[in-house]
Amino acid sequence: MNRRELIAGLVVLGGGSGAVWAQPSIRIARIGFLSLNRAADASGRGGGFALGLSELGYVEGRNIVVEHRDAEARIDRLAALAAELVALKVDVIVAPSTPAAQAAMHATSTIPIVFAGAAEPVTDGLVASLARPGGNVTGLSNASADLVGKRLELLKQAVPRLARVAVLWHPAPGRTYEDMLKSADVAARALGMQLQPVEVRASADLDRAFADMARSGAGALTVLPIATFFSERKRIIELAARNRLPAVYTGRAFVEDGGLMAYGANLSDLLRRAAGYTDRILKGARPGELPVEQAIKFELVINRGTAKALGLTITPSVLLSADEVIG
Repeated sequence: MNRRELIAGLVVLGGGSGAVWAQPSIRIARIGFLSLNRAADASGRGGGFALGLSELGYVEGRNIVVEHRDAEARIDRLAALAAELVALKVDVIVAPSTPAAQAAMHATSTIPIVFAGAAEPVTDGLVASLARPGGNVTGLSNASADLVGKRLELLKQAVPRLARVAVLWHPAPGRTYEDMLKSADVAARALGMQLQPVEVRASADLDRAFADMARSGAGALTVLPIATFFSERKRIIELAARNRLPAVYTGRAFVEDGGLMAYGANLSDLLRRAAGYTDRILKGARPGELPVEQAIKFELVINRGTAKALGLTITPSVLLSADEVIG
């Protein structure tokens, strides 16, 4: 082949544009991120979902686009936001909380959904089982009955003479929360305390619930990991402060809003791992065949300012064991 023939062949290969090889097109995946509360979901922090995507080689705007929708702690807004993401035809919806995942489920039965903080995904109807979720939903669970006992232990360390502790709970189908109450009762007895379950079915019940605690002489408070309590956390924290009740909560958002302390799953790590589920689904895995995984990292967060306001002295050993002390 002479030089003229070679040049002619290259022009043909380049489509007459002067380029020898056309650049392969890169498909940009579109992810919907549905938050009940974006700040609490840690999506804006250095860790979390964005970090997980980065570790897997995803770059915003280059090979992935994340469509954020934030309900700003209003559960009633989730349905409309989920519908927006479905209309955008996203490839995957990441819905960290149970209410967000449920809203996404009601909006679509075909787009894969990944949750990253469901307390009880089976009882709450997100999956058929942990091992074989089925359908279009999978993800990570952030709760265990054992955590309730650990929270009570922390309360006892903060208030050594504590004799009676109230626990806010909400009855729901299934046995999960009843099992948590049983675990809490066993742990309380082992610590020399009496447990007082206080039922709250709606936010309107909160004033009555705290009045019941006051009448019964409860000296402290804990809550079960229920979506209503998270949405109403500022009100619960306010009532606990007004009644001078030391309280331990289920996640750092409570402490950041003025609660005394929280012990629970590290949400940032759950979101990082949710990126792994998203990656596998984008590469062809079926969500219904990806087992639900449990939290493996937990954190203790303490608000020293709240402790001071309550007249509590948190022991150095507890402070040293904390992952973060604020206030």
